[in-house]
Amino acid sequence: MKSGNTGILEAFIESSTHWMDESSLKISKCLEQLDETDVWRRPNKASNSIGNIMVHLCGNITQYILSALGEQEDKRERDLEFSISGGYTKGELKDMLEKVILSAKEVIRTASEATLLKEYTVQRFNLTGIGIIMHVVEHYSYHTGQIAYWTKIMNNQDLGLYDGIDLNIKNE
Repeated sequence: MKSGNTGILEAFIESSTHWMDESSLKISKCLEQLDETDVWRRPNKASNSIGNIMVHLCGNITQYILSALGEQEDKRERDLEFSISGGYTKGELKDMLEKVILSAKEVIRTASEATLLKEYTVQRFNLTGIGIIMHVVEHYSYHTGQIAYWTKIMNNQDLGLYDGIDLNIKNE
Protein backbone atom coordinates (compact mmCIF):
# COMPACT_ATOMS: atom_id res chain seq x y z
CA MET A 1 0.00 0.00 0.00
CA LYS A 2 1.62 3.19 -1.16
CA SER A 3 -0.11 6.51 -0.64
CA GLY A 4 -0.75 9.09 2.01
CA ASN A 5 -3.45 6.81 3.46
CA THR A 6 -1.11 3.89 4.14
CA GLY A 7 -1.12 4.41 7.92
CA ILE A 8 -4.88 4.71 8.05
CA LEU A 9 -5.42 1.60 5.93
CA GLU A 10 -2.91 -0.41 7.96
CA ALA A 11 -4.61 0.68 11.19
CA PHE A 12 -8.00 -0.23 9.71
CA ILE A 13 -6.76 -3.69 8.73
CA GLU A 14 -5.17 -4.27 12.14
CA SER A 15 -8.30 -3.13 13.99
CA SER A 16 -10.57 -5.24 11.79
CA THR A 17 -8.60 -8.44 12.28
CA HIS A 18 -8.29 -7.71 16.02
CA TRP A 19 -12.09 -7.53 16.41
CA MET A 20 -12.51 -10.70 14.38
CA ASP A 21 -10.14 -12.43 16.81
CA GLU A 22 -12.13 -11.06 19.76
CA SER A 23 -15.35 -12.54 18.38
CA SER A 24 -13.62 -15.87 17.76
CA LEU A 25 -12.42 -15.99 21.39
CA LYS A 26 -15.93 -15.29 22.69
CA ILE A 27 -17.47 -18.00 20.51
CA SER A 28 -14.80 -20.48 21.67
CA LYS A 29 -15.54 -19.64 25.30
CA CYS A 30 -19.26 -20.25 24.68
CA LEU A 31 -18.61 -23.58 22.97
CA GLU A 32 -16.55 -24.74 25.96
CA GLN A 33 -19.63 -24.24 28.14
CA LEU A 34 -22.06 -26.12 25.91
CA ASP A 35 -22.92 -29.78 25.40
CA GLU A 36 -23.04 -31.20 21.89
CA THR A 37 -26.85 -31.17 21.89
CA ASP A 38 -26.95 -27.53 23.02
CA VAL A 39 -25.20 -26.41 19.84
CA TRP A 40 -28.18 -27.44 17.70
CA ARG A 41 -30.94 -26.37 20.12
CA ARG A 42 -33.19 -23.60 18.84
CA PRO A 43 -34.73 -21.13 21.30
CA ASN A 44 -37.93 -21.29 19.23
CA LYS A 45 -39.06 -21.99 15.65
CA ALA A 46 -38.30 -18.42 14.57
CA SER A 47 -34.72 -18.50 15.86
CA ASN A 48 -31.52 -20.25 14.86
CA SER A 49 -29.32 -22.62 16.79
CA ILE A 50 -25.70 -21.80 17.54
CA GLY A 51 -24.78 -24.40 14.93
CA ASN A 52 -26.86 -22.60 12.30
CA ILE A 53 -25.30 -19.28 13.24
CA MET A 54 -21.78 -20.70 12.94
CA VAL A 55 -22.51 -22.25 9.54
CA HIS A 56 -24.09 -18.94 8.50
CA LEU A 57 -21.00 -17.01 9.60
CA CYS A 58 -18.82 -19.30 7.51
CA GLY A 59 -21.05 -18.70 4.50
CA ASN A 60 -21.20 -14.94 4.97
CA ILE A 61 -17.48 -14.45 5.54
CA THR A 62 -16.65 -16.74 2.63
CA GLN A 63 -18.99 -14.86 0.28
CA TYR A 64 -17.94 -11.37 1.31
CA ILE A 65 -14.22 -11.72 1.99
CA LEU A 66 -12.97 -14.85 0.23
CA SER A 67 -15.20 -14.57 -2.84
CA ALA A 68 -15.39 -10.81 -3.34
CA LEU A 69 -12.05 -9.53 -2.04
CA GLY A 70 -10.19 -12.82 -2.53
CA GLU A 71 -11.68 -13.33 -5.99
CA GLN A 72 -12.75 -16.94 -5.32
CA GLU A 73 -15.86 -18.42 -6.88
CA ASP A 74 -19.06 -17.69 -4.94
CA LYS A 75 -20.54 -21.11 -4.08
CA ARG A 76 -22.64 -20.00 -1.12
CA GLU A 77 -25.99 -21.71 -0.47
CA ARG A 78 -27.39 -19.28 2.11
CA ASP A 79 -30.77 -20.98 2.70
CA LEU A 80 -29.00 -24.23 3.64
CA GLU A 81 -27.19 -22.44 6.48
CA PHE A 82 -30.51 -22.00 8.28
CA SER A 83 -32.27 -25.22 7.33
CA ILE A 84 -29.76 -27.75 8.66
CA SER A 85 -30.34 -29.10 12.14
CA GLY A 86 -27.16 -31.04 12.80
CA GLY A 87 -24.42 -32.95 11.10
CA TYR A 88 -21.49 -31.18 12.73
CA THR A 89 -20.06 -31.51 16.22
CA LYS A 90 -19.16 -28.36 18.10
CA GLY A 91 -15.49 -29.17 17.43
CA GLU A 92 -16.15 -29.44 13.71
CA LEU A 93 -18.10 -26.16 13.74
CA LYS A 94 -15.27 -24.44 15.60
CA ASP A 95 -12.68 -25.81 13.14
CA MET A 96 -14.77 -24.71 10.13
CA LEU A 97 -15.14 -21.20 11.49
CA GLU A 98 -11.47 -20.94 12.48
CA LYS A 99 -10.40 -22.00 8.99
CA VAL A 100 -12.65 -19.41 7.34
CA ILE A 101 -11.47 -16.69 9.74
CA LEU A 102 -7.80 -17.49 9.12
CA SER A 103 -8.33 -17.37 5.36
CA ALA A 104 -10.33 -14.14 5.60
CA LYS A 105 -7.69 -12.45 7.75
CA GLU A 106 -5.03 -13.43 5.22
CA VAL A 107 -7.07 -11.87 2.39
CA ILE A 108 -7.61 -8.73 4.48
CA ARG A 109 -3.96 -8.42 5.51
CA THR A 110 -2.69 -8.82 1.95
CA ALA A 111 -5.29 -6.59 0.29
CA SER A 112 -3.87 -3.75 -1.75
CA GLU A 113 -5.09 -0.20 -1.41
CA ALA A 114 -6.81 -0.62 -4.79
CA THR A 115 -8.64 -3.72 -3.50
CA LEU A 116 -9.79 -1.88 -0.39
CA LEU A 117 -11.07 1.09 -2.38
CA LYS A 118 -12.61 -0.85 -5.28
CA GLU A 119 -16.40 -1.23 -5.37
CA TYR A 120 -17.90 -4.74 -5.33
CA THR A 121 -21.44 -6.08 -5.60
CA VAL A 122 -22.25 -8.76 -3.02
CA GLN A 123 -25.83 -9.94 -2.46
CA ARG A 124 -26.89 -6.96 -4.59
CA PHE A 125 -25.17 -4.53 -2.18
CA ASN A 126 -22.54 -2.20 -3.61
CA LEU A 127 -19.65 -1.89 -1.17
CA THR A 128 -16.02 -0.93 -1.30
CA GLY A 129 -13.46 -3.39 0.00
CA ILE A 130 -13.42 -1.37 3.22
CA GLY A 131 -17.22 -1.56 3.39
CA ILE A 132 -17.06 -5.33 2.94
CA ILE A 133 -14.60 -5.69 5.82
CA MET A 134 -16.72 -3.41 8.02
CA HIS A 135 -19.79 -5.51 7.21
CA VAL A 136 -18.02 -8.76 8.05
CA VAL A 137 -16.63 -7.44 11.36
CA GLU A 138 -20.01 -6.08 12.50
CA HIS A 139 -21.90 -9.14 11.25
CA TYR A 140 -19.48 -11.45 13.06
CA SER A 141 -19.81 -9.40 16.24
CA TYR A 142 -23.61 -9.30 15.97
CA HIS A 143 -23.91 -13.07 15.74
CA THR A 144 -21.26 -13.54 18.43
CA GLY A 145 -23.60 -11.60 20.72
CA GLN A 146 -26.46 -13.92 19.80
CA ILE A 147 -24.32 -16.97 20.59
CA ALA A 148 -23.27 -15.46 23.92
CA TYR A 149 -26.84 -14.56 24.87
CA TRP A 150 -28.22 -18.00 23.97
CA THR A 151 -25.37 -19.67 25.88
CA LYS A 152 -26.16 -17.56 28.96
CA ILE A 153 -29.82 -18.52 28.77
CA MET A 154 -29.08 -22.24 28.41
CA ASN A 155 -26.54 -22.28 31.25
CA ASN A 156 -28.13 -19.63 33.48
CA GLN A 157 -24.71 -18.18 34.32
CA ASP A 158 -22.26 -15.47 33.33
CA LEU A 159 -19.89 -16.50 30.56
CA GLY A 160 -16.78 -15.07 32.21
CA LEU A 161 -15.71 -13.34 29.01
CA TYR A 162 -14.05 -10.54 30.97
CA ASP A 163 -12.83 -12.44 34.02
CA GLY A 164 -9.73 -10.81 35.43
CA ILE A 165 -10.24 -7.55 33.55
CA ASP A 166 -11.30 -4.42 35.44
CA LEU A 167 -13.79 -2.79 33.09
CA ASN A 168 -14.43 0.04 35.57
CA ILE A 169 -11.13 1.80 34.94
CA LYS A 170 -11.70 5.37 33.71
CA ASN A 171 -10.15 6.77 30.54
CA GLU A 172 -7.07 8.89 31.06
